[in-house]
Amino acid sequence: QVQLVESGGGLVQAGGSLRLSCAASGRFFSINAMGWYRQAPEKQRELVASIGSGGSTNYADSVKGRFTISRDNAKNTVFLQMNSLKPEDTAVYLCYADGNTAPYVHLPRTWGQGTQVTVSS
Repeated sequence: QVQLVESGGGLVQAGGSLRLSCAASGRFFSINAMGWYRQAPEKQRELVASIGSGGSTNYADSVKGRFTISRDNAKNTVFLQMNSLKPEDTAVYLCYADGNTAPYVHLPRTWGQGTQVTVSS
């Protein structure tokens, strides 16, 4: 099984920066894709960014050029560097990881507990 622990959320003024971290631990063979979703009140959950085990990345159009996702495979940790933050980035950010218990044996997607990001105008 995979457990995820997130950190790095908080309150920041518009234009500021935050860096989120999400560390995976537990009993697994490998971690494939990792990434971040966000959930704002009365809005659908939105994929923010994802990164494959080889480093390929994908971003929501709304964050391209402002957010950067990266990972440390040795530490099974994913990071989200958020720059030029806007009030509309305010949400709970949830990390996820897709792990394997053996080659080609997939675990259900694991979710972190969520971390609040609040951007004031």
